[in-house]
Amino acid sequence: MALSPLAMAEPLSYQRDIQPIFTAKCVACHACYDSPCQLNLGSGEGAERGAHKLPVYNGTRTQAQDTTRLFLDAQGEAAWRRKGFHSVLEGQSDQAALMARMLELGRSQPLAPNVRLPESLDIGIYRDNQCPLPDEFAAYAKANPHGGMPFAVTGLSDEEYATLQRWLAQGAPLDSRSWQPSPREQVQISDWEGFLNGSSLREQLVGRWLYEHLFLAHLYFEDGEQTHFFQLVRSRTPSGQPIDPIATRRPNDDPGTDFHYRLRPVTDVIVHKTHITYPLGAAKLARVKALFFAEDWDLEQLPGYGVGRRANPFATFEAIPARARYQFMLDNAEYFVRTFIRGPVCRGQIATDVIRDQFWVLFQDPEHDQYIADADYRRQATPLLAMPGQLDNLGDLWSLWLAYLNKRNQYEELRRERYSGAATEWAQIWRGNDNALLSVFRHHDSASVRKGLIGAVPQTLWWMDYPLLERTYYQLVVNFDVFGNVSHQAQTRLYFDLIRNGAELNFLRLLPADSRQALLDSWYEGSGQLKLWLTYTGVDTRTPSGLTLPQEGVLPAFAAGLLGRFESINALSDDPLNRCGGAACVRADGPPALREAEQALRRLAASPAAGLPVIHQMPDVTLLRVSLPDGSRVIYTLLRNRAHSNVAFMLGESLRYQPEKDTLTVYPGLLGSYPNFLFSLSAQEVPAFVAALEQAGSAEAFADIASRWGIRRSHPAFWDYFHDLSAYLREQEPREAGVLDMNRYRNL
Repeated sequence: MALSPLAMAEPLSYQRDIQPIFTAKCVACHACYDSPCQLNLGSGEGAERGAHKLPVYNGTRTQAQDTTRLFLDAQGEAAWRRKGFHSVLEGQSDQAALMARMLELGRSQPLAPNVRLPESLDIGIYRDNQCPLPDEFAAYAKANPHGGMPFAVTGLSDEEYATLQRWLAQGAPLDSRSWQPSPREQVQISDWEGFLNGSSLREQLVGRWLYEHLFLAHLYFEDGEQTHFFQLVRSRTPSGQPIDPIATRRPNDDPGTDFHYRLRPVTDVIVHKTHITYPLGAAKLARVKALFFAEDWDLEQLPGYGVGRRANPFATFEAIPARARYQFMLDNAEYFVRTFIRGPVCRGQIATDVIRDQFWVLFQDPEHDQYIADADYRRQATPLLAMPGQLDNLGDLWSLWLAYLNKRNQYEELRRERYSGAATEWAQIWRGNDNALLSVFRHHDSASVRKGLIGAVPQTLWWMDYPLLERTYYQLVVNFDVFGNVSHQAQTRLYFDLIRNGAELNFLRLLPADSRQALLDSWYEGSGQLKLWLTYTGVDTRTPSGLTLPQEGVLPAFAAGLLGRFESINALSDDPLNRCGGAACVRADGPPALREAEQALRRLAASPAAGLPVIHQMPDVTLLRVSLPDGSRVIYTLLRNRAHSNVAFMLGESLRYQPEKDTLTVYPGLLGSYPNFLFSLSAQEVPAFVAALEQAGSAEAFADIASRWGIRRSHPAFWDYFHDLSAYLREQEPREAGVLDMNRYRNL
């Protein structure tokens, strides 16, 4: 068949001409495991792999699914075809490539500028993505006239469309993206790989522990290139040779062969939802060596792999001093909390209904953590710290759960007995660096964590010790199988409920003994009382606290003491937008043009939904792009905090919802990987915008606000505004920047 003039034109480069278009218009939806049809367009490898009908996220499947991790579970197009992926780039004798037809369908149905999408168009993340094969496309297009690409958003420019169609007509040639570490980075790679692959038994065990704690990270060297990130993998090949990664279902599964720890460059597009960064460098390496090897400890035999070893990392790594393990996690506590709050592995709603919508996290000082300080207690506690989820037979779900529930409750009783009689003091809260105080926000089906105490005083706080922090990490990150079945996912969710309760009970030890039960009851109202009676252990109401706090208003009083004593390490030491202490509720370091605007925004954080009904209309993560007279702009995030009588159950969340108690947190910056909506306005318009929100008592009134200031999916400049958010991140926090996800962008 003769090539058309279009196909005969000068060949295009995938990396130079095509990937930038995918990054600008496709990666916001097509990245990570939640890519519709598993089509990941963040790299040439993902485009070549193509699409699959099975979704990765499925909370009801009865059998575990084959893993399909890009760059790991298969190498090359033929291997992915054997795993059930079909091409979106290859055409047939009488038909264009599937991608070409999807783009044509999208172009044939342009959206009306900046109006709401048809109500019949399902854009939710739980929609049924049909993922048609080439011979099914005609029927798909007929049934889904608005199902073309880009889906439900302003489409490609004429130039972008022509370039993609030309590339596809040329046979979609691919060239991979690769980059070489700088000479300075290469030296440090050699140092780290040399350390991680040490030959002694002690070095091998520490290397294994570090791998299991850093496998998810985007690692970077503090004096390296700003855009260079690496991942720690197990490879069949040693340093200096091409990396040959070993694919195991979990990072703590038996690799099955000799292996070497290697630092592999991250070559696909950085997306914010998976970009969980961790710094390396000479100082960090020296710190790690001092933590793990300064103390003399013995190891006669390396632990094996298997169910028991996965279930209980405390036993697996018991030879390594517990103080070293805990302190390593504390040094970068935000990273570890991010891994299970922003995860698991790019979608957080697997267990987000187990947490409150806003809470603060504190850590117990290692000197006062009895698991670290008392060897006899540690020996008694370790067998009780095993976690479920390793076995996933549906018939054994209930018996497995009861066994692990009993272990956990035995541990809590042992722990309560060990800590009884010892009053808590402020000094028992760790304050080693600015990772010591963290804020967590749930955004319904995702969540975020930031350094510092953000927002109004929350309803609950977590005080995590080493057993709580390590169990949370292993349960939700290391041992969580995103491809697992309903039994595995249920066990994971149920045990995380126990961990949350344990962190709450630990925090209550800081408060006056007589106040604890009433406060605990207020966290578990209604059906939560049944859970307190049936599942959880009781709170210690006898051991006094060493903190001088009043019986009434104990939580605000504790927060005031915390904010005052820990001001020097609080990354957001002053939050006047949400905790106004006087008449001037604005940031002292904010631009003068924003003073009046921030006074107005403060009003949104000052009232629950009972006094501000528009909160009922607002999504979980609303961004405000406020332009200033000098041409610059700032971003604010409005976070909706949904109130619940309790978060103790896996099902029936809507029955426990208390909408009249919902609040807003105003965050000066961009928080969250999944913006739900964006408003763009000038600083001078902010008071009018806030006034309109205060007066909006209906969905229609809120729709009028969205029409006036909103950037809808159909806005002609939608992509300019959307990618300006990532640009703002690059300006403010360049190491943390990545393409945001628009799968949850609402049709307001």
